[in-house]
Amino acid sequence: MEPGERKRLSPASLEGDPREENKLKQGISQDLTSSPKLDRYKIARQLTEKAIKEKKIFSIYGHYPVIRATLRRKGWVEKKFHFLPKVVPNADNDSAGVPEHKCAEGKENQEEALEKTDDIHDVMSRLVKNEMPYFLWTIKRDVIDYHSLSGDQMLNHYGKTASFTTKIGLCVNMRSLPWYVQANPDSFFPRCYCLCTESEKQEFLDDFRRTVASSILKWVVSQQNYSGGKPSIKGEACEPGSGSKKASENAKSKLTGLSGQLVDTACKVCQAYLGQLEHEDIDVSEDTTKDLTEDEWKDLTEQYYSLLHGEAFISDSRNHFSQCQALLNKITSVNPQTEIDGLRNIWIIKPAAKSRGRGIVCMNRVEEILELVAADDLSAKDNKWVVQKYIETPLLIYDTKFDIRQWFLVTDWNPLTIWFYKESYLRFSTQRFSLENLDSAIHLCNNSIQKHLKNDKGRSPLLPYHNMWTSTRFREYLQKRGRRAMWASVIYPAMKRAIANTMRVAQDHVEPRKNSFELYGADFILGRDFQPWLIEINSSPTMHASTPVTAQLCAQVQEDTIKVVVDRKIDRNCDIGNFELLWRQPSVELPPFHGSDLCVEGVSVRRAKKQMPPISNVNFSSSLLDTQPLKGRCPSAMPNQPLGPPHSALQQDSKLKDAKVLPCTLPVPLRRSAETGCKVQSANAESGGKIEFPTCNFQHIDSKAPKTGLTKAESNKHWDPNMLNEHPLPSVLPSVKTVEGALFQPPKPPGASDPWALAFSFLNFLVELTVRGLGA
Repeated sequence: MEPGERKRLSPASLEGDPREENKLKQGISQDLTSSPKLDRYKIARQLTEKAIKEKKIFSIYGHYPVIRATLRRKGWVEKKFHFLPKVVPNADNDSAGVPEHKCAEGKENQEEALEKTDDIHDVMSRLVKNEMPYFLWTIKRDVIDYHSLSGDQMLNHYGKTASFTTKIGLCVNMRSLPWYVQANPDSFFPRCYCLCTESEKQEFLDDFRRTVASSILKWVVSQQNYSGGKPSIKGEACEPGSGSKKASENAKSKLTGLSGQLVDTACKVCQAYLGQLEHEDIDVSEDTTKDLTEDEWKDLTEQYYSLLHGEAFISDSRNHFSQCQALLNKITSVNPQTEIDGLRNIWIIKPAAKSRGRGIVCMNRVEEILELVAADDLSAKDNKWVVQKYIETPLLIYDTKFDIRQWFLVTDWNPLTIWFYKESYLRFSTQRFSLENLDSAIHLCNNSIQKHLKNDKGRSPLLPYHNMWTSTRFREYLQKRGRRAMWASVIYPAMKRAIANTMRVAQDHVEPRKNSFELYGADFILGRDFQPWLIEINSSPTMHASTPVTAQLCAQVQEDTIKVVVDRKIDRNCDIGNFELLWRQPSVELPPFHGSDLCVEGVSVRRAKKQMPPISNVNFSSSLLDTQPLKGRCPSAMPNQPLGPPHSALQQDSKLKDAKVLPCTLPVPLRRSAETGCKVQSANAESGGKIEFPTCNFQHIDSKAPKTGLTKAESNKHWDPNMLNEHPLPSVLPSVKTVEGALFQPPKPPGASDPWALAFSFLNFLVELTVRGLGA
């Protein structure tokens, strides 16, 4: 068939042939290029209506052609950001704005070419310009209003991830790891300090000095081979003659050797540090622990510098070998970072406000590090430096340093769900590794730095010209050297543990929005023992096809990400590519506070020696309750609501067991009076206005005493407080059986005809009965 005679696709033929519709969705139908505009519009409208019905509208901010092509193949229609530039540099910390390599040929270029030959997707985009996108992929979260999204809109970012995606956040939060996981952060994360506070500066200074002391011990242990009386270090330090220029200027260089007291002082410092690691200094007072003075520290550091640069050596180091070896073995057993410290005490200083390796330097003199931080003229917001221990003993490939870029995906924070990518890639330095030169081009493997440099002529030709390997190629390299099992048994599992532990620490700080996800890129460096060390974690990792390696892997990881976050929502058993589930914890309710903000407030409560049981609810005459003088004198003893007429004495006695009790606190302890009568004290007594209940002396009476009570007529009569002596009452208090079994009855007090005295006597009788029962 000639190109000019290509078969036209009508709407009817398209509906009848699903294969043609599938080709259109994939954006690879060449027949559409010659179709009339009317037919193309109808086809675009049909596909757009179907996408709107299925909520398959997406928007992309940035240069992500693979994401765009992948979603289009699945029937999604793009709603374009017309107010945004078409190409935006990637926000990764490594290679933002990196142009594509000339040799890079991947799916991204193929999809771009297909878009240019077919503009049907532009028509479909115009048809959904008023629709809401349900899938958003952006470089940064701040591009859109994060909190204005609806629950069914997917976003490729989470909020508040600075706790692990920034240098300072990762530095600070890794110290809290033992509170979340039974793991030691020093086993996979090089110790780090934030030099934005004086306390952190002091901690770094103490660490630098301790490392100086341990480096002196390592220097002594490394002296096994001698040449002409001069030490010959294995590999890296203390090479004779390296500081010959300074020797003529420094008077100390005239010495042929340093005193053995230097080793003794270093052993003293290391022994004290070992005691801190083993918590032996808990019971030792600060007065007994004598630390070195500032002058002693300065002298120790200067001698270490001269020893390090070959200006001096310890003549009798052999005599201290056994002591230094034994002490180093103890420190190594409790401090897993002893191996990466090396001999030169190198630290890497990173400005927290910059990315892509900008401003990162390596130094091994503490005064220079502190001067660099102090001389910073940045604003208070940007004046944040992070200093981290440099790994002086990395694993090298053909004498060249490298790091590993590892991807992982988080699809939920509660429950925490992490997906780990099985493929990764290595990034090589363009220069051969050396600790003599602290240039960043040698020690930083960031592509944003290495892309501007030319490969060293002395570097091995077995390394790729584009300075990248896939993890598969690395495994082949290990297999040829008899270390095939190291990847599966050491490197890969350790990287997975490091990521899982780091995410568990950050879980309380991240905003756990549902229906969001995020792809991260972690950077690892391997030690000589193949143990991976986590350096940093990047959000929005670079997806540019800068080399043939990234052209393949970056496109693949983007497609697999769409499989996990889009396809798996419909089919839980769908293909997820090279992703594997790393961690999924049970769903838990997060507390409304952070552990660092927890505090306890309150007041102390003094427990009583013996609790007093509450007094039973007793019915009194309404006339008595309405009397204000009595109510004011003992408010806690009188009910607030009026009660019915008083019952007989035996009825009151039976209600003591069945009636509900009310709390009543006695103002003062009851005391027995010597008189036989009852006396009521004034409300203005010396006891601070509290009332003392009247007390009565009880006498044993005959058990056959008559049972009498107040008559109904008398109980309903209104009593006037001013006429207490004008209304006699012929009532007698009932006789009640005590706990001991004897009967007692309150005697008739003087003025028994007075109803007020009788009421108080009866009330005192009830209280005395309760106290006696409690005492029994």
